[in-house]
Formats: sequence, C-alpha cells, structure tokens
Amino acid sequence: MGKGDKKTKRGKIHIGSYGRLRPRRSKFKVKPDPVKSEKVNQKA
Repeated sequence: MGKGDKKTKRGKIHIGSYGRLRPRRSKFKVKPDPVKSEKVNQKA
C-alpha cells in the first residue's frame, strides 16, 4: 500500500484519478433541510 497502489486514496492522489476512495468535490454546497432546523429551534 502506498503511492503505487491504485486502490488507496494516496495512490489515487499520486496517479491523479478519482473513485470511491477519492470522490470529486461537488460544485454546489448542500444546504441543510429547513424543516429539521425549525424543529431544533422549537425545542430551545
């Protein structure tokens, strides 16, 4: 395991590929669900 191993995150970074262990970053930020945040505020 290491930089030469294609199945590890370090190896994917070294080779420059993506996969399950090194997913691509999403272009959009995920917004929190407004229903859940309202319920939390009501308890306080």
